[in-house]
Amino acid sequence: MTQLGTATIGALGNEVGVPQYDRTAVRPGIVHFGVGGFHRAHQAMYLDRLMNDGKALDWGICGIGVLPQDRRMADVLEAQDGLYTLVVKYPDGALEPRVIGSIVDYLFAPDDPEAVLARMTDPATRIVSLTITEGGYHVNQVTGELDASDPGLTADLAAGATPVSVFGFVIEALARRRTAGVPPFTVMSCDNIPGNGHVARKMLTSFARLKDPELADWIEREVRFPNSMVDRITPVTTDEDKAALAEKFGVEDGWPVVCEPFTQWVLEDDFGGERPPYEEVGVQLVADVEPYELMKLRLLNASHQALCYLGYLAGYRYAHEVCQDKLFVDFLLGYMDFEGAPTLPPVPGVHLDGYKRELIERFANPEVRDTLARLCAESSDRIPKWLVPVIREQLAAGREITRSALVVASWARYAEGTDEQGEPIEVVDRLRDKLVERAQHNRDDPLLFVSDRDLFGDLVDDERFVQAYTAALASLHERGARATLEALTG
Repeated sequence: MTQLGTATIGALGNEVGVPQYDRTAVRPGIVHFGVGGFHRAHQAMYLDRLMNDGKALDWGICGIGVLPQDRRMADVLEAQDGLYTLVVKYPDGALEPRVIGSIVDYLFAPDDPEAVLARMTDPATRIVSLTITEGGYHVNQVTGELDASDPGLTADLAAGATPVSVFGFVIEALARRRTAGVPPFTVMSCDNIPGNGHVARKMLTSFARLKDPELADWIEREVRFPNSMVDRITPVTTDEDKAALAEKFGVEDGWPVVCEPFTQWVLEDDFGGERPPYEEVGVQLVADVEPYELMKLRLLNASHQALCYLGYLAGYRYAHEVCQDKLFVDFLLGYMDFEGAPTLPPVPGVHLDGYKRELIERFANPEVRDTLARLCAESSDRIPKWLVPVIREQLAAGREITRSALVVASWARYAEGTDEQGEPIEVVDRLRDKLVERAQHNRDDPLLFVSDRDLFGDLVDDERFVQAYTAALASLHERGARATLEALTG
């Protein structure tokens, strides 16, 4: 057994890929907020590829943690000199482990906020990237404006405050760079939000305007916020994953990452200064990300929501179980063919029918073991961004909404907190209490759940949606998820 670290990577077996570059020569050029599984399976992996080609050695990553739960990541990466193992899981059971070395520093912001700001104001930092989840941008779902009621934002708006939030750190660092005459860094959002660069720009600038209107004007003029589309299924690492890595490859890693073979990154080539040569390792640099982004959000992400609640209610617990069931596969393809895909613009270089069927194959990978509980979590940040726009466009065009309405109804049924066997469901959502309270009235007031205008806007006022939604909810209560799908698919 080999404890992962700089001194031991040379002792790992030939089956484990390791950095082929001198990590002591790597210098930080990117500050990243939100170092979780996805970032380590995706953006950090692409940089590691570049470094293995002898490039981008001045683009090392300095990770930043701002939340209490980020301390564990700080401790693991410190113990392992920033190294971790990325394990690709193939459908046939094969595992491909590789040690990633592109993260060269990690700062836990509550311990030393000034160290974080020093790193962010260093001229060598030319990109600040974000994977802070959909809710991390503080967008009011109905108005599209900044919701500044979050306690962290409120604290950071106080005069002379030491930053505690991602927004607080980004804006304070930009203010200091402006004062010092240092060019601003590019802010690169990598979250699953339509127009994520536009959203980051609008929300951060709105926050800055509450602190300093002149600074906000400068940010609008000078700071670049490229849009991006990112894709790789990355389930939560389990104790079994850690044990398999140790047993099969002799690597003791405190927090490895597991993922599917597929990976994609489409990135708008809109940077304020230098950037890594991402295109040399498979990143698609384009002028317009939106077609790819909408394809991914409305087909992959919305399909995850389409399978997770119904699958969980029917007794499944993993995505691959659902996608090995023809009834559910037919439902997912029906959603994609007749509701999701009609809302998409042409996607350059992509054959949509092939993409849709590839999604089913990816979801059905039995080795990834992506849990439905993970896909069901934080739905209030997902359904309004991924599925509600599909429903609105379909309604406006007079097209089908039956399947989308059923997905919303299945979320409402899931939020009741018990499955069809009477077993409790742990609803994980920042709005959990409100959602569960409303869902408890699904039988006596079936429109209460979707009357939350912060999540659904005026959908409750649309007669066609209401009819489809209430019929779906009633069927879920009376017949259950499986029988509801059988009736829908004929």
